[in-house]
This record gives sequence, structure tokens and C-alpha cells, in this order.
Amino acid sequence: MTQNEKLAELSAAGVSVWLDDLSRDLISSGDLAELIATKSVVGVTTNPSIFQAALSKGTAYNAQVTELAARGTDVDGTIRTVTTDDVRNACDVLAPVYEESDGVDGRVSIEVDPRLAHDTDGTVAQAIELWKIVDRPNLLIKIPATKAGLPAITKVIAEGISVNVTLIFSVERYKEVMDAYLDGLDAAAEAGHDLSNIHSVASFFVSRVDTEIDKRLDAIGTPEATELKGKAALANARLAYSAYQQIFEVESRFPDLLAHGARPQRALWASTGVKNPDYPDTLYVSELVAPNTVNTMPGKTMDAFADHGWVNTGSIIGLAQESQEVFDKISAVGVDTVDVFKVLEDEGVSKFEDAWNDLLNATAEQLSAAIKG
Repeated sequence: MTQNEKLAELSAAGVSVWLDDLSRDLISSGDLAELIATKSVVGVTTNPSIFQAALSKGTAYNAQVTELAARGTDVDGTIRTVTTDDVRNACDVLAPVYEESDGVDGRVSIEVDPRLAHDTDGTVAQAIELWKIVDRPNLLIKIPATKAGLPAITKVIAEGISVNVTLIFSVERYKEVMDAYLDGLDAAAEAGHDLSNIHSVASFFVSRVDTEIDKRLDAIGTPEATELKGKAALANARLAYSAYQQIFEVESRFPDLLAHGARPQRALWASTGVKNPDYPDTLYVSELVAPNTVNTMPGKTMDAFADHGWVNTGSIIGLAQESQEVFDKISAVGVDTVDVFKVLEDEGVSKFEDAWNDLLNATAEQLSAAIKG
């Protein structure tokens, strides 16, 4: 089997291709292994919505749920067992990639319970618990970049645990995330952890920014506002990458940690499936190409890119000033960007909570049916 040329070109440009999806069928069928072999996939991300979809379809989990019901396992315990089993097995499939990349790739992410998004101590406790249950070095624990999540990130990194920070929408919050990571590395070093074993990515959400800002531009309705549609998400991501370069390539704090084996916290482009059919379906992949980044894609977006995507190597670096001008214009026509990012974070947490509650309800029904026989 040969690698898809377009995805291989993207990978060669410094973008790690991760799949934003996971299910038991994907693992057991060999499809995940095939994606690694043919589509340059070197990582997997999950979230509550992905697990809800996986467990609600087909029969792949029926036998295990029946067994857990017989043991008297409750709903939360059942979900924890089946999801950590899937993630552990995916970690094993990706273990060769992890070894070949010196731990940079070959990663699989699992998220803390979204109901803990505003609970620092609860997030830390569950992150440690999940790390121990999955028990694989190529695991990433996903922690949301809420205000309560920031100190949790620091504390979890300090424990020597690798973290995927999720639900980042604004550059301002992203800078706080990078500071939280560096604070965690400082604490980990003091505790005697090997910094080279601690990895992190910062998941910066893309398409939802266009969705929310475009809606507000439409409501304003002026020609100046309409002209700005479809420009916010890419500008935001470019400003984020500029902030990444400043922290990890220019300022002095990280090099001191680098001398002790620390790894940079790579920017990960998330929510890269295009939601507006008027935009090219590979927009948030083709136009976000830069070294030391990750793009996690749903299968549909990955297939589209493999078929007709393009690799624009001049799409990020050196465009910070131009991108800031886009946001200046968006503010000038009347869009409150501070409110935009607050709404997006609140909605992001809420959507994951809803998906988790749906998963809880569906699992409760399955357990009840299994008990009744």
C-alpha cells in the first residue's frame, strides 16, 4: 500500500495528520491501521460527541455492556471502561508511530468528563485516573481551556502527564494555555520528572469561529461586513501560530526548559470540517500549513483532502499583521469579538455536556436491557 500523495505532501510540510474519530469497529476492522498505512495518519483525537456516536451505533459494544451489567457496573463505570478500552487499543495500534517519531506522534486523546469543565480539582483527579487506567505512554488527556481548566493543565503536566488542551478559541486564551503548560513543566522539573516524556498539543478550534462571526456579519449586513465573511477563522489561526512562535521560538523562557529536554506544545488545528457549503471543503486544511503543527480531521474532511486538497506552504507564516488587520476590520463594522469567543467557549462546553448526557442515557438503557435479558 502506498500513501496518498496529497496527505503525504501535507505531512512532509510539517503538519501531522490526525483522525478526529474513533470507534471499536474502526480498530477491530483494521481500518485504523489502513489509514496509518495509506493516509499518513499519525494520531487520533476523540471527544464526548465521538464516543456518543460510536456507542449508539451498531452492536460492537453489546457484549461488553452485557458483561458489565452482569457485574453490576453503573453507567459512569461502563462508559469509563468501554471508552478507555477503545483508547488503549488505539494507542497500541499507533505504538509503532509513537516509537518512530520519538513520542511526538502516535498519540491518542481522551477527554475528561465535560461536566468537570469548571471544576479544577475534579479535572485533575480524573485526568490522573484516566492516565492510570489507559496506562499507555502515547496517551493524551484532553482538558478544556476554561478558566478552571488552566490551573488543571498546570497541575496535570506537573504530574508528568501529557495533555491535549481543547476548546481554545481566542489567541488571548491560547497565550494563557501556553503559560499554563510552561508553569507545569517548571513544576514537573522540580518534582524530578523527565521533561522529554511530557508532550502537549493545544487544540485551537477553527471552523466554529467563521460560523459565529459570519452570522454576526450577516446580521450587520453592510457591504463592508459582507466582504469580511469567511476570513476570521484563518486570521485567528494565523495569529495563534504567531503567538506560538513568539513563546517557543523567540522568548527566553522555553529555551531554558528545552535544555532540560522539554518539548514545545504544538498547535493543533481542530474543528477543521467546513460547515459553510459555500467554502472549499478542504479550506481549513489547505490554508493552515506550517511546521510543527497538527491538523485533526473528521474522516469526511480527510477523504476530501486526499482527493482534491492542496498544500499552501505560504498560508500562515508572515501573515500576522495582515490577520490582525482582518480582526480590526471585523471590530470596526460592529462585531464584539470578546463576546464571540465567550459564546463559542460556552457553546463548546455545552455541546460536549449534551453529548455526554446523551451517552449516559443511551448506556443506561443498554444496561437496563441487558439486566432484563
